[in-house]
Amino acid sequence: MKNTILYTGLLALFFVSCDSNTYEDISEEQNIVGTVTYTANVKTIIDNNCLSCHAPGGVASFRPLLTYAQVKDAVENHNLLGRIQLQNGQQQLMPQTGRMPQANINVILQWNTDGLLEN
Repeated sequence: MKNTILYTGLLALFFVSCDSNTYEDISEEQNIVGTVTYTANVKTIIDNNCLSCHAPGGVASFRPLLTYAQVKDAVENHNLLGRIQLQNGQQQLMPQTGRMPQANINVILQWNTDGLLEN
């Protein structure tokens, strides 16, 4: 009887701890109310996830993502949306260090849907 209770408790603990959100997903999730803009919502995500490569001195400095115009151009002409949605291990994933949390990707996708507004 005690073993059954123990195993049931361990099994329940296992299923409760198997959540699809990682700590990073939860901690970086943004609750967006209204229209998503570059300045208010997207810039911080780009700065934190992309500039180590897409700034002067980075391995992808040939395609900088320092300004609104550069990020907008990357969305419109250089498949930024497709590349950030790839899975870890797929070629051309951005960032190359690993997939961003889905919450961040969703903000960028919503920015595109909302018209790629700056402010």
